[in-house]
Amino acid sequence: MQDFSYTNLTPDLILDAIESCGIRVDSGLLALNSYENRVYQFLDEDRRRYVVKFYRPARWSREQIQEEHDFAWELQEQEIPLAAPLKLGGQTLHEHQDYLFAVFPSVGGRQFEVDNLDQLEWMGRFIGRIHAVGAASEFRYRPVLNTDEFLFKAREHLEQGHLVPDSLKIPLFTIMDQVIERAAGQYRPKRQIRLHGDCHPGNILWRDGPTFVDLDDCRMGPAIQDLWMMLSGDRQQRLLQLDTLVCAYEEFSDLDPRELALIEPLRAMRMVHYMAWLSRRWEDPAFPNAFPWFSTDKYWEQQILSLKEQLSALQEAPLSLIP
Repeated sequence: MQDFSYTNLTPDLILDAIESCGIRVDSGLLALNSYENRVYQFLDEDRRRYVVKFYRPARWSREQIQEEHDFAWELQEQEIPLAAPLKLGGQTLHEHQDYLFAVFPSVGGRQFEVDNLDQLEWMGRFIGRIHAVGAASEFRYRPVLNTDEFLFKAREHLEQGHLVPDSLKIPLFTIMDQVIERAAGQYRPKRQIRLHGDCHPGNILWRDGPTFVDLDDCRMGPAIQDLWMMLSGDRQQRLLQLDTLVCAYEEFSDLDPRELALIEPLRAMRMVHYMAWLSRRWEDPAFPNAFPWFSTDKYWEQQILSLKEQLSALQEAPLSLIP
C-alpha cells in the first residue's frame, strides 16, 4: 500500500478493525493530532477510553512495528510510565484490510514544562531508567540514527523535489551543504543503544510525573538523542538544564561526556530531516492543510537563516557539564 492519503481508511473500516479485536465502540471517533499515522480516541460500551493507531502504509515493516511494541512492554514491565499497546487476543499488532494498527489505553495530562528544573530532574531519572533497559539488548529490525538518512538522503530528496522555490535553491543548498559537511564530520557516536528516539516535550504528558507516549521513532542511537530536546533557552540556561538532567540520569545510567559534542550535529540532522519529511508527505492532503506555509518563499527564507545559525552553533565549543 503506497497510498499516503489514507483514502480507504473510512470510519466504517476503523470501527470494523476495532471490533475485530473484541472491543465494542460506543462513541464517535475523535481524531488526535498525528500526521505520520492516523490516531483516534473512542469509548467502548463500558465507557472506557482507548486510542487506536493506524500505521502509515509502507513506512515500517511488521517486524519493525512489533519490535517497537515489544520495547514498550519491556519498559512498562520495569514500571516506567509509558503508554504501551494493549494485548488483545494475545497480540499487540493487528491487521484489517491491509492496515496495521494497535489499540492503546488513553492517557491524559499536560505538556511538561521544559524550564521547570524539578520536572527536568524527573525526566532525567526516567530517561536514565529507559536507557538502562534499552542498553540491555539491541534492536534487530529498527534502524540506526545515521547521517545517511537524516542528512544526505534528506538533502537529495529536497533537491529532487519541486517545493523549494527556484530563486532560493542556490542560497538554501549552499548553506545546507556547509551544515551537512560539518555535522556529518562531528557525528561520531561511540555507543548506540535502544532509544525512545523522538523524546521531545510533545511526546511527554505530565500528571504527577511524566508519561511517555509514541515510540513510533524508536531506534538505535547515542543516549544524548533522548536528552538534548529537553534543553531550551540561551547557553547558560541550557547548561543548567543539562546539569540537572544528567545528574538525575546518572542515578540509573552512565552518560559518556563525549556525547555532549553530538548535540549540535543531532540538531542539524533533525532540521534537515524535518524539511525532507514534510516534502515526502506533501502528497498526503493532510499536510498541505496543516502546513500551508511549507511551500512559501517566507518559509524557505527562514530555513536559510536557521541553517546559518546552526552552522554557527556547530562551530562553537560544545556544552559541558558544570564541574
